[in-house]
Formats: sequence, C-alpha cells, structure tokens
Amino acid sequence: MSLPVLSALVSGPAPSPSPSTSTGPLQVTPTLQDAQESATHAASWVEQNWSTWLAIGLRVLLILVIAAALRVFVRRAITKLIDRMSRTAEAVDGTSLGGLLVNAERRRQRSQAIGSVLRSVASFLIMGTAALMVLGTFEINLAPLLASAGVAGVAIGFGARNLVTDFLSGVFMILEDQYGVGDTIDAGVASGEVIEVGLRVTKLRGDNGEIWYVRNGEVKRIGNLSQGWATAGVDVTVRSSEDLDHVRSVIGEVAETISKEEPWSERLWGPIEILGLDSVLLDSMVVRVSAKTMPGKAGSVERELRWRIKRAFDAAEIRIVGGPAAVVEDEPVDPSAAVAAPSALGNPASPQSEATAPIPSPAASSGVPK
Repeated sequence: MSLPVLSALVSGPAPSPSPSTSTGPLQVTPTLQDAQESATHAASWVEQNWSTWLAIGLRVLLILVIAAALRVFVRRAITKLIDRMSRTAEAVDGTSLGGLLVNAERRRQRSQAIGSVLRSVASFLIMGTAALMVLGTFEINLAPLLASAGVAGVAIGFGARNLVTDFLSGVFMILEDQYGVGDTIDAGVASGEVIEVGLRVTKLRGDNGEIWYVRNGEVKRIGNLSQGWATAGVDVTVRSSEDLDHVRSVIGEVAETISKEEPWSERLWGPIEILGLDSVLLDSMVVRVSAKTMPGKAGSVERELRWRIKRAFDAAEIRIVGGPAAVVEDEPVDPSAAVAAPSALGNPASPQSEATAPIPSPAASSGVPK
C-alpha cells in the first residue's frame, strides 16, 4: 500500500465542511509559503532589471551634469564677451571718436540687456534639450509630445503674433543700439525723450510732459536726434539794399563772440559758418548761418544765435525785412462828397415842381375879383 493511502486510513475520514451562511466568494488567507514565493519572484525581478535601472540612472545623471556644465560655460562666455565689448568702447573715451559714442551709463544698460537676453536664450535651449533627452532615456515616445508642442506653438503664434513681433523688434533694437535712455527720438507715432527701454514697450516723454507708451512692433522708422552730432541752422532775412560785406562782418563778430563764451563753447562742436545767400527776392534776401553742435542742443544754439544777431543788427543799424511800420497816407477828400445830388424840385418848370404846386381857385383862374 502506498504512503498516501496509509496516511489517509490513519487520519480517518475527512470532516464534512460546515455549512456557510455567506454566499460570497471564499476568502483565501495568504500563507507563509505564498509570501516566500512572492519575495522570491520580486528578488529575481530586481536581480534581472537592476542593471537596466543603473544604466538609466547613470545616463540621466550624465545628461544633467553635462547640461549644467554647458549652461555655466555658455553663460560665463556671454558675460566675458559683453564685458570685452564694454571695455573696447571705454578705450575710445576722450578721443575724437569718443564724442560720437553713447555715454558710459547707456553702454552699461545696453550691455546688461544684451547679456540678459542671450543668457536666457542659452539657458532655455540647453535645459530644454536636456529635458527631452531625459524623457527619451526613459523610452517615452516623444513624437506625440513634439507634435502637440508644435500645434500649441502655432496656435500661440497666431494668437500672440503682435506680442512676438514686439519682443523680436525689441531684441533687435537693443542689439543694434538704435536708441537708449536719454535719447530724443522721432518714432513716427510719437516723439520725445526716451525714459525707459523694454523688450516690448518703449516709454517716451513728450515736449509737454506727457508719457507715450510705444510698442516696439509698431515702430516702422526711428529718427535718433541724440546720436553723433546735430546741426543748428539760422536764416537771417535782411533788405535787399543792405551791404552784404557789412552783414557778413557783423554775423562773423557774433559767431566769434559766442564760440568763446560758456556754455556755448562746449555745445558748439565746430565753427559757425556763414554759408551765403540762401535766397534773393525783390525786397529781401536770406543769409544762411550753420553750426555743428552737441546732440540735442541745436535748438538752444539757434535761439541764442538769433538773439545775438538781432542785437548786433540793431547796433549796426542793419534793418530786417519790413523795417519800421509804413505810414498810411489819408485819401484825398472829395469836395463833391458833401454836396447833395440835384433835385428835380429845384427846377420850377419840371413836371415834379408843377405837380407839387397848389391848385389855383376858380375865381383866380377867371380873373374876377373876390
């Protein structure tokens, strides 16, 4: 007899299962053997995949380290490049070329703006590429993500095209140094002194104190009145009968005097030139006077020149066009204006006089005395 049959006979008949009042599924209690089997399977699964996990972790760590090191290197390179540009600009201060460049504060602001934009773009590109490489390491399909990002980018681009245009225009405006804080510009839609420069909006202070907010994307042309130098031009209009040599000498004395006085000697960047006759008319002629001045100071120089030339002309008895007011002569009095027009009643033989004569009585008409 086999061993299983013998053990069954010794143990006796198996007890019948007791009736259960529950109609639900049977609850199986996990045993120690089941726990051991689960632990064995988990250990074997970990043993089989630990090398893959380690490789993925090392790859992710390597990507992050390389991205961080590249980001630091690129940012330092950009900072050194901006500093070198600033030092090169500072080296020409005090020379003839230095007067045509912007001041140190504006160079510093422009360098900071350019450096900030370049560092932000570099960080975005490097870290974005690293994030995509990390997702690819985990075997995540990037095609749907890139497709969704492309569609979202197109939608955002159409919806915020004005914002993108303003931002790109601001970036190129800063890179090309079209204008800066303190400059006086004519932007077409508004003009005035620049008080703040941003990547999207430029703030201008108008002549009457108003503040203009100009979007960079709306500016089609820019006239910078503060870079390089300015030209002060004055037209002196005198009578055609004046002596031109005398007029030239008087204006020359005024130019020599103003060029030696402060603060006009600093604002004048060249000698005041008498260009000659700008126009000759029947009763007047225009003498053109021009001078190269400091940027933004042409208006004050023109007003001072007009003031001094007028005083010098008065002292030299040179008449400006018009001279003293002309005397208006009275028109001759017509002697017949006070005489009344002839009346038809003045002639007793006229029909009007006869019509107004009294009607004679019948006795008078027949000749019989009353």
